Amino acid sequence: MKHARIAWTGAVHQAVPHGEHQLQLVDGRIINEDEVVWLPPVTPRTVFALGLNYADHAKELAFKAPEVPLVFLKGTNAFTGHRGISRRPADATYMHYECELAVIIGTSGYRISKAHAMEHVAGYTVANDYAIRDYLENWYRPNLRVKNRDACTPLGPWWVDRDDIADPMKLALTTRVNGAVTQQGTTADMIFDIPTLIEYLSSFMTLSPGDIILTGTPEGLADVKVGDVIDTEIEGIGCLTNTIVDDATWFGVDKQGVNAQ
Repeated sequence: MKHARIAWTGAVHQAVPHGEHQLQLVDGRIINEDEVVWLPPVTPRTVFALGLNYADHAKELAFKAPEVPLVFLKGTNAFTGHRGISRRPADATYMHYECELAVIIGTSGYRISKAHAMEHVAGYTVANDYAIRDYLENWYRPNLRVKNRDACTPLGPWWVDRDDIADPMKLALTTRVNGAVTQQGTTADMIFDIPTLIEYLSSFMTLSPGDIILTGTPEGLADVKVGDVIDTEIEGIGCLTNTIVDDATWFGVDKQGVNAQ
């Protein structure tokens, strides 16, 4: 089952797909997709992001693949929904997308073994974790300006139940910029798979419902410009769309309506 979280008529609703371009609310009402503001499909709690978790991406950046997971945290301000906007600052010379499988934790656990790790997963969604290379101080530990800017990480449109994805380690990832394919990969190429990441993170802290693990991106990064429309898509989960805007647009719009959190 696919689930969405939307803002409509001044309230936040849970919804599921209905037909090709409609949504059905919990109370049974049917509404058109273009009538709503899409929110992140889950309310993020603690969010873990992986650096260099695909060998081809590490090679693309001329780095050796890591021997242990490279993890950093993201604040909840960083997230926005499907069809939202993200800002490219005027001083940026290189800003790129990162199509990533996001793993949603469903049940708490501490010192979870790989054998039981998937029992703690509620489902999956799509993330686009933008980065501005100009701000990067160290590829291994991205600083706050790179990964915690407002609305720099679109999430959605849906979260999909764990049991609806037969094998999350065999999913195709695709990014399109203005309709042209710029990135293609597969989750099979992760250096550290989902059970390994859950075991590692839970070895020193408790994982809780609503925690999210962003599992990294494959090679194929490209600079995005103001006005570009970016689609990040993962097989079986959905296609997440986002638009890049400039400073004037960002500071001039009502972001509560466009990028509601």
